[in-house]
Amino acid sequence: MIRHDLPEDEWRKSSYSGDTGPTCIEMQSSEEEWVAIGDSKARPRGAFVFPPAVWAAFVHSIRKDTLQPVR
Repeated sequence: MIRHDLPEDEWRKSSYSGDTGPTCIEMQSSEEEWVAIGDSKARPRGAFVFPPAVWAAFVHSIRKDTLQPVR
């Protein structure tokens, strides 16, 4: 799901995003406790929003290097 109505002052920048360059990923938790992921340089495009369990599974897969491509 994509949302365009998230508060501007709630975004937290990823520690992997530098101060320069084209990639600035930010996240925030919505009122419904969903996790929103967006690009700070393209906020008008909205943010992808995920249920907490789905986001946790994604992060776990990244950390364990077990993420599988969708076919």
